[in-house]
Amino acid sequence: MSGNTVRIFTVSVLLMAGGIHASAQTAAPSENVTVTASKSREVFHNFTKAFATPTATTGKIARWERHVCPIVVGQNHNFTAFIMQRVKYIALAVGAPINTEASCKPNIEIVFTTTPQALLDNVRKNEPDYLGYATSNAQRDVLATVTRPIQAWYTTEIVDWNGMRLVDSGMPLGEGIEVTRSNGSRINNGIHSGFNHVLIVIDTTKVAGQTIVPLADYISMVAFTQITSLDTCQQLPSIVNILVAGCKHVEDSITQFDLAYLRGLYRMIADRILVAQRNDIADAMADTLAKAK
Repeated sequence: MSGNTVRIFTVSVLLMAGGIHASAQTAAPSENVTVTASKSREVFHNFTKAFATPTATTGKIARWERHVCPIVVGQNHNFTAFIMQRVKYIALAVGAPINTEASCKPNIEIVFTTTPQALLDNVRKNEPDYLGYATSNAQRDVLATVTRPIQAWYTTEIVDWNGMRLVDSGMPLGEGIEVTRSNGSRINNGIHSGFNHVLIVIDTTKVAGQTIVPLADYISMVAFTQITSLDTCQQLPSIVNILVAGCKHVEDSITQFDLAYLRGLYRMIADRILVAQRNDIADAMADTLAKAK
């Protein structure tokens, strides 16, 4: 992360060390949904279809293929250390690659602030690619609008058959545009999508009083997968339901379904077409949860 980027985030964050309860007490997930063996694949396929959003460029599901390096700012040291370790722990549990270097360049930036819109205005001005895919400045303006208590912005990239990477900016690149190469197959063409950078902003005025474990697990979920809608109650119990009004499947920590989904995501064949990727994840979920019984 450049010095300029560090200043963008650190200057814009107002410390709210006392605003959130830093309780590290974990509760076991209370899974009250029974999925029969004959119906499991169908249920998991529907869950996967509703859960993960494909990228605009490849139409495939993105995941981390770069080694993740999280950074957390805007709270006291013990709080930020817990969040960061929780993110790394979940990465390890689901098979996402982790950068173990002490001085790694952050690519998951988790920011607690009382002024999220001012922060995004800075990002819009200085690091517009951090907002994600957009084809016009008007779309970038929309992307830079804060609408949720916890919100994530994803910079994705194409990785082609030769391993070349190209950020999905969506904006005109001018002359010398790189050519993305495939192997010509219609099923697994050698092209896949990955995350280049994820920015997660937490409005501390909206989550004051939230305990640390569900907060950390929610952040971890949005750090490792781009979810289609965070305002929709998921069919299966999921930590992302904690901020959905009126949702009955609300949990106080990451669920077995969340972990099974993430494990499937990080085991799928990345260059396959979307329907095949979803099938890979659904099958992996069924296998993981069957073994857990």
